[in-house]
Order: sequence, then C-alpha cells, then structure tokens
Amino acid sequence: MYSGERLGTLYVVATPIGNLEDITLRALNVLKDVDIIACEDTRQTKKLLTHYGIGGKKLVPYHEHNEEQQSEKLLSFLVEGKSIALVSDSGTPCISDPGYRLVKKAREAGIKVVPIPGASAVIAALSASGFPTDAFTFFGFLPKKEGQLRRKLEEIFGYPHTVVCYESPHRLKRTLEIIAEMDSEREIGIFKEITKINELFLKGTAGQLLEELEKRGAFKGEFVILFPPKKEKESDFDVEGMLEELKEGGFSMKEAVKKVRELTNLPKREVYAKALKIFRGDNN
Repeated sequence: MYSGERLGTLYVVATPIGNLEDITLRALNVLKDVDIIACEDTRQTKKLLTHYGIGGKKLVPYHEHNEEQQSEKLLSFLVEGKSIALVSDSGTPCISDPGYRLVKKAREAGIKVVPIPGASAVIAALSASGFPTDAFTFFGFLPKKEGQLRRKLEEIFGYPHTVVCYESPHRLKRTLEIIAEMDSEREIGIFKEITKINELFLKGTAGQLLEELEKRGAFKGEFVILFPPKKEKESDFDVEGMLEELKEGGFSMKEAVKKVRELTNLPKREVYAKALKIFRGDNN
C-alpha cells in the first residue's frame, strides 16, 4: 500500500466488440487524456485510436503471455503518478480477457481503479436472445479437451437459469456435435459476430444449428453460445382435477395443496398456483 504520494489512476475502458460506434463519449475522453494505454494488441488499439483521431499515445502491450511482467511495469508508472487506460482488443477488459492481475495489484497498492463501462459480448447476447435473464452464469470459453468439455456441459445442463459461454470458430462444430450427442432435444442459441456486418442469431437444437451453419458456411467468426434453462415437462397428473375433487370433498385450499403434493411430488408453487384458480377464482 502506497501513501503520501501522488498516485495515478487506472481506468478499465470498454471498447467496441465490432461496430466502432459502440464506444462511449466518456471512454473517448479518457483515451485522449491518459498518459499510457495498456492494450492487448497495439495494432488493434491503433485502429480504434486512428478512427477517432487520437494520436501521440504511449501504447504498452499487455496480454496473457506477458501479464505478470507488464503488470509490475505498469504498476510502477501508476505509482509515479501516471494515468493508465487498460483496454482489450474488444469489449470489457478482464471479462475472459487479460487485466485481472493489474487491477488486483493496483487495488492492493491503494491506487484508484475506475471502470469505464461499455460493450460486452455477454450482455449484448443475453439482451437480444429472448432467453431468461433474471439470473445467469457466465463460463467464458468452454474447455478445449473433450473430457473436460463433456463434464462442463453436464454441469451446464443442470443449471436452472441461462448459461452463457464463448467458443472459438475452429472448435464450434465439434462442440455442437457433442451437445447433440449428449442431449439431442435441448434448445440452445448461438450469436455470431455481434454488432458486425455478418451478425447472426440462431436458435434450435444443436443438430438443427449444425445443419444451418453448414448450409450458410458460417463457422468463421466469434461465437457466443447460450443455454436457456431446460423446459420442465408437462406433468402427467391432472392436478386441477384432483384439486376440484378435494374442494368438493370439503378440503381447505391449504389441505388440498398439501394432499396433491404428497400424491404427485410436484413443486409447491406449481400446485399452489393451480389451487388459487380453483379455490379463489384467480385467473392471473
């Protein structure tokens, strides 16, 4: 922890994931004002800076292969009072991208870390998927090894909410084949090249998506896979009929719900919702 010194500020700046217009005014102002820009690929960052007429900036490469060494170097600049913008090639830094080590070290040193929010493929995909978003899990890139991938997919299949993952184009086909083999009826969604010219969203079983991607020749690009929660199968029990009979037999709503649950082992909320209609005429 450094104290009594004029410390710099670390800005975590989100950049476009495709369309260069998807950057905030605040992000552009920060990029213009900072002393140093730490970037995953200096060539990619230069394209963005050139597009917006931002020049004369010191660019420091910061990626997964030099994170440990460069984070110490960048920390020394921050201690000297210099301001740094941390950016990745696209989207929000530290989200399946380098940056975690530098942010951690900066905070431990008492240096101010300021998020400059913006584009994120995870949030963009969720927002436009039509899948439930009240709760979700993000797993980053799926495992490369088949055994680990199968175990991860088994885990994902059991989640009661939407799961979001990234997958590389050269592994996408095999991943879909494995999903189709493990659960041929499960619906999933695929977002390709979000915000770019060839943006595409497809929804269906893994087998259906494989056929569609083959037909379009669309296995190139950046992909987000979304797994919505599995739909619960319709109950084989005539719950409403059972509740009607119990009501006619003099049971209270509470007693009827308890009795039906004992007979069917169905979730309380499901039985209770049906009981409200039968006992109180609640059609909402």
